[in-house]
Amino acid sequence: MTAKPMTKTQLVAALAEEMGSDKKTATAALDAVSELVMREVSSGGAVTLPGIGKIMCRARPERQVRNPATGETMTKPADRAVKVTIAKALKDAVNS
Repeated sequence: MTAKPMTKTQLVAALAEEMGSDKKTATAALDAVSELVMREVSSGGAVTLPGIGKIMCRARPERQVRNPATGETMTKPADRAVKVTIAKALKDAVNS
């Protein structure tokens, strides 16, 4: 297991090698996928990346939260959060 996560530069280099193309094309592809996922999830939709998982936006209701420093209870307004569900194929690959 690696100590540090893969950087964007390393990911682009590996993607370029896997695609058999140059780094400029790989960067454009990665940026396009990132932009598509961001746009779809921020509008309330979901994106499934086959073999990786599903990225979706989830609504969280208004709730009571507590400040750990002061113990004060306050109401946090409703908001949205990004949720990632990992695909079974990826789980199986990690655990094999």
